[in-house]
Amino acid sequence: MSYGKKGALLLAAAVLAGCATEPKTIYSWDNYQPTLYQYYQQDKTSPEEQITALNLALEKAKAKNKPVPPGLHAQLGLLYANTGRGTEARQQFETEKAQFPESAPYMDFLLSKNKGVAK
Repeated sequence: MSYGKKGALLLAAAVLAGCATEPKTIYSWDNYQPTLYQYYQQDKTSPEEQITALNLALEKAKAKNKPVPPGLHAQLGLLYANTGRGTEARQQFETEKAQFPESAPYMDFLLSKNKGVAK
């Protein structure tokens, strides 16, 4: 193999290796998607375990100085509401609405259905 072919192969390998790096995302997704999936499976993990997982995701996002994805605070609010913690639910719904204004109609709907009222 000539020097030119070896150089071309090394260059191609370096370019491909560069493509293999993890893509940068806007949000800190952490374990939000698996936790959401578990929520819909209902028999896999308890609401308390899901609350713990989402709160851990919030802490990791804060440590990375990255925003959480749309829906994380809403999901956490629903979990709080379903476990009778209305005050925490309301806080999460309000946070979701503040961070993602397009969620306001749905957050207002949840709040109007007493999902964010202390019981």
